[in-house]
Amino acid sequence: MSEQVRSRLERRKARTRAALVRAAQDLIAAGRTNVPVLEITKTADVGMGSFYNHFETKEQLYEAAVEAALEAQGALLDELTTDLADPAHVFAQNFRLLGRLHRRLPELSKVLLHHGLDLATADHGMAPRARRDIEAAVRAGRFTVRDVDLAMLTVAGAALGLGRLLHGHPDRDDAETTDQVTEDVLRMLGLPAAEAHDLCHRPLPDLDTVVTRPCPAA
Repeated sequence: MSEQVRSRLERRKARTRAALVRAAQDLIAAGRTNVPVLEITKTADVGMGSFYNHFETKEQLYEAAVEAALEAQGALLDELTTDLADPAHVFAQNFRLLGRLHRRLPELSKVLLHHGLDLATADHGMAPRARRDIEAAVRAGRFTVRDVDLAMLTVAGAALGLGRLLHGHPDRDDAETTDQVTEDVLRMLGLPAAEAHDLCHRPLPDLDTVVTRPCPAA
């Protein structure tokens, strides 16, 4: 087989896998995970046999779909905090942007909310990044946290609750609501109230310039 043909086949395989992952993300967001493989392949517009060329079970596909969504979200927020030196500011900005993404990227948000507090211990996405920023802020004397695991549980609960609130009340101002929750979380992490308020009123990057469809195949 020539290199050109091999390359073409690999691109076709990658497109098929990506289509299956996107279909799984759409089904998860809609709360329709208990569907046959045939419906998944129809949603992805690929042949039935293509599914088993990439995944052994539906569960394996759904895991890949969630990991892809987590990593896409985390990578997007990393891109928007590269110029910040203060770890407390990094954490605050990420939390504020995360809240706004529930409305900007509702399908992605619902994929993540579907998995609930399991996201607090995930190896991909915001969990390892939030832990990184909390630990860095503790070392820098910005946060006062005795148990990072408990802090992560509280932060994850706040983030998930915020997302559900914003989806359930579309008339609520997402920016104002998110910033209020972020202030509360920052104070819980040990930041003085005045500093928490200041961090939550600083300018944010323009999400419209970077948000596309952040759900590539894992």
